[in-house]
Amino acid sequence: MDKTLNRAIKPDALGDMKFELPEIERFRLGNNLSVLFVKKENLPILRFTLLTESGSKFDADSQKGLANLFARVLDEGAGKYDAAGLSDEFDILGSNFNIGCLNDNIQITLQTLKENLDRSLEILGIILSQPHLDEKSFEREKRKVLTSIQQLKNSPEDIADITFDRVVFGNGNPYAYPVIGYTADVNGISVQNIRDYYKQKFTPDNSTLIVVGDSNRLELETVLNNYLAGWTHSYQKTELKYQKPQENFSIYLIHKEGAVQSEIRVGHLSEKRNEAHFFAKHLLNMILGGQFTSRINLNLREDKGYTYGAFSRFNYLKDSAQFLLSTSVSSENTGKAVTEILKELKEIRKGVKEEELEFAKSSTIRRYPGNFETYSQVAANLISLVVHSLPDNYFDTYIDSLNKVSVKEVNEAAIENFHPEKLSVLVVGDKDHILRQLKELNSGKVIELDIWGKKISS
Repeated sequence: MDKTLNRAIKPDALGDMKFELPEIERFRLGNNLSVLFVKKENLPILRFTLLTESGSKFDADSQKGLANLFARVLDEGAGKYDAAGLSDEFDILGSNFNIGCLNDNIQITLQTLKENLDRSLEILGIILSQPHLDEKSFEREKRKVLTSIQQLKNSPEDIADITFDRVVFGNGNPYAYPVIGYTADVNGISVQNIRDYYKQKFTPDNSTLIVVGDSNRLELETVLNNYLAGWTHSYQKTELKYQKPQENFSIYLIHKEGAVQSEIRVGHLSEKRNEAHFFAKHLLNMILGGQFTSRINLNLREDKGYTYGAFSRFNYLKDSAQFLLSTSVSSENTGKAVTEILKELKEIRKGVKEEELEFAKSSTIRRYPGNFETYSQVAANLISLVVHSLPDNYFDTYIDSLNKVSVKEVNEAAIENFHPEKLSVLVVGDKDHILRQLKELNSGKVIELDIWGKKISS
């Protein structure tokens, strides 16, 4: 029997994809901490993700980087343990523990074997309720942050990502500033600022605990109330103002002497995650730049050979969003690459084809269940549920929602969500090689910025 596979023949589809996430159970602890629980029994482990809405968007003027520095100091000693002691305790238990700061929240993750659940949560409870926040640890972490800021200055990619936020969101918007902060601001932060932040912002009534793993609601309520009861202080609310900048087509340049490549970022503000047209926007972006076979990538990489990859996405934050297209090209191709990007953004507003939409649907739907295979993947999806206030049945209806999107809806989304006249184009590269190219794209108008997005000339 000839078992040779004929790759010229496309295999038949296996039928409609069905997917259903296990039930999401919600409850609240005695200290007012909200809990979301999904039972997952294939391994005897549990993963905890604590989201506290105390991210960098709450950093005050002249204190950019405060939330990030607090997150770094939080586990540098608690209760009777110093930093090394806490690390040793988790190592002995075989538990993984991490803290990170984002724009919207501080995230703590703890993954533990079920047999070590009690002890792992006991240590977590000590960190949450009895952190040292001492001067020595603070100064050590502060030096590390300042070193990291200095290192960012040498990375064109990091400069482009950080500065693009400031360009798009505009000065004064809480999302315009880097999570890591600025050198002058970090230098001015004191250990007392960290302690105040802990009392005012890092609180259970401002948090959600996501739990994925081998347990049940009764067991979890009991053990969580037992070990997290000592974390009790209350949130002090801060009203944030999200100023909307004036949007008009602009080209920005950050000079990076000697750079042989140009980092390119193109985009503008967008609707939030839980507002209208999400599924049409998602499929639209898949067609434009959300996958390897997208229009942008096929143009810039496969056809023109300008880049190894060009991709686009909608970046969703809790209180805002942006559309972003990014790529890196050689200096001599900078102007031509930007031209092609602008052309594709105008072209897609003319409409997409039925076969493009069907391919985008198929590729998204077929890999969708794979987003829930690991404990960390399930937790990550639940994070989006919490941050963007999505309904609990969102994942169950996801595939149906995608399938219902029509070409007409995608084409309407293109008109409503892509605005060539509002685009910001940011390029980080060697001014001597790319300035003239950029001026030719915008009647000689190029705004030069420093590496943090401050205007230095126009």
